[in-house]
Amino acid sequence: KKQTFHDYYVMNPRKFISITNGITHRRWLAVSNPGLTALLTETIGDGFLKDYTQFEKLMDYVNQEAFLEKFAAVKRQNKKRLAEYVYQTQGIVINEDSLFDVQAKRLHEYKRQLMKCLHILCLYDEIKAHPDKNFQPVTIFFAAKASPGYIRAKNIIRLINAVADLVNNDVDTKDFLTVVFIENYGVSSAECLIPAADISEQLSTAGLEASGTSNMKFMMNGAVTIGTMDGANVEISQRVGAENIFIFGADEAEIERMKAYQTYLPGELYEKNQAVRRAVGHLIDGILPVASPHQFSDLYQSLLFGKFGTPDPYFVLYDLPDYIRIFEKALAKYTEKPLDWYQTAAINTAKSGYFSSDRTILEYNDQIWHLTPVE
Repeated sequence: KKQTFHDYYVMNPRKFISITNGITHRRWLAVSNPGLTALLTETIGDGFLKDYTQFEKLMDYVNQEAFLEKFAAVKRQNKKRLAEYVYQTQGIVINEDSLFDVQAKRLHEYKRQLMKCLHILCLYDEIKAHPDKNFQPVTIFFAAKASPGYIRAKNIIRLINAVADLVNNDVDTKDFLTVVFIENYGVSSAECLIPAADISEQLSTAGLEASGTSNMKFMMNGAVTIGTMDGANVEISQRVGAENIFIFGADEAEIERMKAYQTYLPGELYEKNQAVRRAVGHLIDGILPVASPHQFSDLYQSLLFGKFGTPDPYFVLYDLPDYIRIFEKALAKYTEKPLDWYQTAAINTAKSGYFSSDRTILEYNDQIWHLTPVE
């Protein structure tokens, strides 16, 4: 309405209707997560399988400790299942008691897997600087594919694997920090990965995500979202409440202001923040185990200098410090207040019914098709 089709919108405003997309909870909960489906059925009956509004019944139980303990037990079982899958398919041993932090989506610069890589390097530096400190173990999963000709996206996949080689094999970090890139990501592996997630990473630059569906799948399976105010994260936040989601970073209006007035100066941010400067420097300082010392020079240049004199259009270094802050907040809640954490996770599941594709299709029919429903 505002940019791409503004002229057409002015002439034909009735042609523009916004209907939030959805996912089928029969596939992404009932099939993918039989343990949680059984718990929901035991708690509120099985009516939610056909009537998405019945997810709301779960809100009557999210304050009950006995229910939350069962909810946590289901999550632990799903984490065990994923750990076994990763060991069988990739030979990687995972600590099932670690926090499972998952970023699963198409590999694209605007989805900012690169920012998560820099965050991991910040964690690596923190652990190396305090070798005697007892950190909460975290396992970070990436799952993505890149378009065939998208060279930079493929290089980010190489970076993820290089970071994994670094942290997984360092004697100081391997007990606290594990990085896994799920190979050949598809629906079958997603059905194993999504139910096991504690944290759902939704890091897109504000204003660039149309909606997203992985965020819906994760919340339905009891993962807590860390994300920008972008796409369906906005609606998830409205449904679960600000206290049950971890929002960080610039919003769309702030991004647009920085673009309009050219106030984003990544070089200054790089110089002012020591942790960020070290992490970005690791792209070129030789610490990463890669064949060529210049493997990630392009990524380094893109973060600091952009292209043709235009700063990085995805504002990675602008949002990174706030992301580090919000991740620490989420990790503290998971570590120090586990019952509160699982209450937040259960609220996410209870409020996920709205994101069923059943609701999407009903809205299409009400607003566009006007068909007569059949039994």
